[in-house]
Order: sequence, then C-alpha cells, then structure tokens
Amino acid sequence: MGWTAADIPDLTGRRAIVTGANSGLGLYTALELARRGADVVLACRDAERGREAREQVAAVAPDPASVTLAPLDLADLSSVRSFAAPQAKEPLDLLVNNAGVMAIPRATTADGFETQFGVNHLGHFALTGLLLPALLERPGARVVTVSSFASWMGRIDFDDLQWEKRYSRWGGYSRSKLANLLFAKELDRRYEGLDSLVAHPGYAATGLMTSSVRLGGNPVEAAAYWLGSRTVALSSEFGALSTLRAATDPQARGGQVYGPRFVMRGAPAVGGLNPKGDDVELARRLWDVSAELTGVRY
Repeated sequence: MGWTAADIPDLTGRRAIVTGANSGLGLYTALELARRGADVVLACRDAERGREAREQVAAVAPDPASVTLAPLDLADLSSVRSFAAPQAKEPLDLLVNNAGVMAIPRATTADGFETQFGVNHLGHFALTGLLLPALLERPGARVVTVSSFASWMGRIDFDDLQWEKRYSRWGGYSRSKLANLLFAKELDRRYEGLDSLVAHPGYAATGLMTSSVRLGGNPVEAAAYWLGSRTVALSSEFGALSTLRAATDPQARGGQVYGPRFVMRGAPAVGGLNPKGDDVELARRLWDVSAELTGVRY
C-alpha cells in the first residue's frame, strides 16, 4: 500500500496554514493535519464554503488542537497582506501553498496579473515572503508548494509573462505550475533551517478540474475528463497524500518532490517533475521578477 495518512506522526503543538482549504486537496490536507493534533488555519477565499470546511475539520480535531478560518484571496495582494499580518505574529511550523485555479479563460487579478500566474504563483510567492519571519522562528519549519505534472509543458516567457499577446488556458496553467516548482526549489536553496518541498497529486478528480472543464466549454475535453474521472483518476483524498507526506514525513528533506509513485497514480513517493525546476538561473530570474511585481522582498 505504501505511505498512507496513518503514517502521519503526532502533530500536537504544531501550527499549520493551508491555502484553499475549503475543498478538494486542501480540505483533505487540513483534515488530516488536524486529526493528528495540529493547530490549523484554513485560508479560504469563499467565506461560506470556508465555514462549512471549518466545521468538518474541527469535528475530527482532538483537544486542544484549534481550527480557525481566515479570509484569503490570492488574486488580491491587499488581501494577502491583510491575511499575513496577524498570522506572522505567531511562530509557524507549516505552510501549505495549495490553492489555485486551473485552465480558465483569460482574466486578470486585482493587481493586473494574468489570473493563473497571479493566483497560483505570485499570490503564494507574496504570502510565503510575508510569513517567512514566522516560519524561521520554528526550527525545521516546512513550506509545501503544490505543483502539477502539467509543469512538464510549462515555459516561462519573460517577454510575455502575463499572456498579453496570445493566451492559452493550459499554457497558462502549465506556466504557473512550473513557476511553483522553480519557486519552491529556490526557496529551499536560499534559507537554511527552512525546508521547502514540492508536492503534486497526479491525476486527481478534484473540483478544480471540474471547474476548469466547465469553464473551458470544450465538449471533447469534457468527455475525456468524464471518462478519466471514472476510470483512472485518484480521489481528492488520495491525491492529498503527496502533500501530506511532504508536510509531515520525518524523513522528507527540503528540495524534494513528492507525487504518486507512477506519476499519475500510486502511493506518494519521492519523484521528479519537469527538470526545468532545477534550472538555478531561471529560478533566480523568476524570483527577482516576482519580488518586483509583488513588492514583497524576502
């Protein structure tokens, strides 16, 4: 069977933040962290769904673990700053950069960024930087950033980073997931005492995928998803295991990538994603551009 949620160690006294914790991979990640005794902050954009998720997570949390809900919209840097300000006042053991959007029609964030790049990468880049002091207060703190095997198709085009010339739904998603991978690896290189890891769920039938197919309006894509979700796709609960292993396995180390053993399916194990993720010069350039765009200096 390999690694399962039963292998998560006791997390009593640990404090964790999970973005996008109201559904899918984020919800199951928060559930298992709380079940093992961690104090969990659910960072959610949708208040109503966030309240429902908090009730569900709190129901499995043992005393004295706490489960709190806080508003966070990664498509708005003012919201990121508002969320981070109080959260940075307490030491933080774990940050799970999970929230995201997938293959949506072109749109822009409150700050004018292409939405997929803005939410999936820039929002998390800013959030992590603002929470960095709290993370560095805890020896062995971890940041887990969720990428995707779609990163294999990603390309960072600094001449058209916001897709103003010609937009591709899946190209935008792949770029943002490669950016997640580059960011996580560069973060690990820059800070001793902080472990930055990458997780990807494989092929998981999540609400994110469902929303993407619905917004895309492509009947062939919809049919392929319908068939795949009923035959080979992992559940959100199983897909979250890669994130949970990267976040909690005592043997996990900074810079590692965790995903299904067979890329699309299987128990979580150490494995690679796009080899571009190890391009140090590309990662450094992306880091500098991200800091300039967000105004967040680490």
